[in-house]
Amino acid sequence: NWAGSSWYYLRYADPKNKKEFASKKNLKYWTPVDWYNGGMEHTTLHLLYSRFWHKFLYDLKLVPTTEPYKKRTSHGLILAEGGEKMSKSRGNVVNPDAIVKTYGADTLRVYEMFIGPFEQAASWSTDSLIGPRRFLEKVWRIAEKVQAQKKNTKSDSEIEKLIHKTIKKIGEDVESMSFNTAVSALMIAANDMDKDVTVSFKDFKAYLQLLALFAPHITEELWRELGEKKTIHTSKWPKYDPKKIIDDIITIVVQVNGKVRAEIKVSASLSEDEIKRVAQADERIIPWIDGKEIKKIIYVPKKIVSIVCA
Repeated sequence: NWAGSSWYYLRYADPKNKKEFASKKNLKYWTPVDWYNGGMEHTTLHLLYSRFWHKFLYDLKLVPTTEPYKKRTSHGLILAEGGEKMSKSRGNVVNPDAIVKTYGADTLRVYEMFIGPFEQAASWSTDSLIGPRRFLEKVWRIAEKVQAQKKNTKSDSEIEKLIHKTIKKIGEDVESMSFNTAVSALMIAANDMDKDVTVSFKDFKAYLQLLALFAPHITEELWRELGEKKTIHTSKWPKYDPKKIIDDIITIVVQVNGKVRAEIKVSASLSEDEIKRVAQADERIIPWIDGKEIKKIIYVPKKIVSIVCA
């Protein structure tokens, strides 16, 4: 009874073919599957069976590859509020229709992505839905501010830099399925945009494109409100400028013989030798190294200067 579910995905490559299993041309194009994600309960059974069947079909020369998938990941379970597995018999199942009616579909989507690491189990909390709901209300408020500025094209340098950093982070987080940290980054960006007096159309539209992955409905509506005619979901993914994600000022921890003695703020453009000199000249560091022989100075880029004295 597992046979059908072990090879049906191969038929998707050529579903209307009545003459053969599937055309070799289609199978060569569509397989192996780039990324197979499933529940933890399928990690052993379905994965084991589907690989067995695929290798069997390969021996029959019906598929072109020896392995069915290039990559396999598992997602965690959403547990009931008490930490138990949801089941109808226990009466602890969450009805998504009721959640959507009260909070909206986007709130539910954002909460599910924000609840915790994708691959780990997490306990449901209806009370916690209010956070994502307020976040989306904040985005709506920012949109109203952007529209009131009558198509401001001038970008605030800090907001522009933040948007470029967020574009980079969301791209990386989505690829690694770190959806909770991606949503967190979007929340941080929204907080800064909410506080700032001006937010350009360009920056906000890029932000909406990032948020559209998690909140497709509100972003589509705001996208149209900003004058776009085509759907946000077919728009070109924004690109970040590497020059705009470099911090001008970085904080370096300075240690003397393994103990933290100070933190210094320096320009990110300084060389390693220059940063070491700044650390040694800091008035908080001088008393700890004055009159002592400096054996070595270790620099961990953008993080630590460690001075070792005799």
